[in-house]
Amino acid sequence: MKNILYIGNQLKHRTGAITYLDVLGPLLENEGYHLVYSSSKTNKFLRLLAMMYAVFLNRKKADYVLIDTYSTLNFYYAFFVSQVCRFLRLKYLPILHGGHLPNRLKRHPKLCKLIFKNAYKNVAPSNYMRLTFEAYGYSNVITIPNVVNLNQYPFKPKDYDTIRLLWVRSFSKIYNPHLAVKILKSLQDEGFQASLCMVGPDKDGSLQTTKEFAASLNVKVEFTGALTKQEWIDLSHHYNIFINTSEVDNMPVSVIEAMALGLVIVSTHVGGMPFLIQNGYDGVLVNPDDVQGFVKAIKILKVQTDQTIQLTLNARKKVENYSWENIKPLWFSLFE
Repeated sequence: MKNILYIGNQLKHRTGAITYLDVLGPLLENEGYHLVYSSSKTNKFLRLLAMMYAVFLNRKKADYVLIDTYSTLNFYYAFFVSQVCRFLRLKYLPILHGGHLPNRLKRHPKLCKLIFKNAYKNVAPSNYMRLTFEAYGYSNVITIPNVVNLNQYPFKPKDYDTIRLLWVRSFSKIYNPHLAVKILKSLQDEGFQASLCMVGPDKDGSLQTTKEFAASLNVKVEFTGALTKQEWIDLSHHYNIFINTSEVDNMPVSVIEAMALGLVIVSTHVGGMPFLIQNGYDGVLVNPDDVQGFVKAIKILKVQTDQTIQLTLNARKKVENYSWENIKPLWFSLFE
């Protein structure tokens, strides 16, 4: 069986943040692959050094190097690690997570070419990202969707007597957490009994600014910080509408998980979201930063409960396509 070095942010035990490395890695191990991971360093510079050193240490053993590739500062992890792989003639595979990667392709074409043109394959979690890369001339891109272990996500039917909003994401400006607070404020101003819980670790200081923003509007929001996967799954049973307020996006695992759990999705119409959500069939899409668009959609969902329930049933059926049983043959084919 193949030896795989997986490069990504392995910070679950230190910060509570679960990344795709924590999901995909163990699934591959259970199939008999041997995996080595890097890095769990909290300091970003030391993490980068550890990642590059791990490539050097495993240069004779690793058949493939997986690289979780994001679009903000962590983009440079992928750049430096990929160049070490090139120097050592290792097959590396960037997994294209970052919703801002299309902007990287546009603004930094030479830098991107050094990473992605020389990759063995670029793995796109969505057809949106694959088509975007192909439009920029990259032919070595394949689609392998993000995987969800459906056994962890029991589908729970909801009632819609009150509006109970759930937001799950890292607190970052690109995910526009302030919009969630504005939506709650607008609903309450219209007289609706509504609540909001926001789950996730801080990424760029947005957690504190969102708390301050909620206080300035005199709106009560529950902030949980980072939760384990099981903790947020348990928490989700108390909510009925999942709001995704991102300004940019790819194929967020949190949205797929919410679909599996029976929460109806209202999301911004950005990036890869139209490839994941079919508007009016398994969720609702609205314009980015559109408070009234969200509010209008949520009010309709509350009133038209039969249609809302059907949206959740359709969503659950869709995410069954992302089960490990369906996704693992794609990885097996890639590695073999």
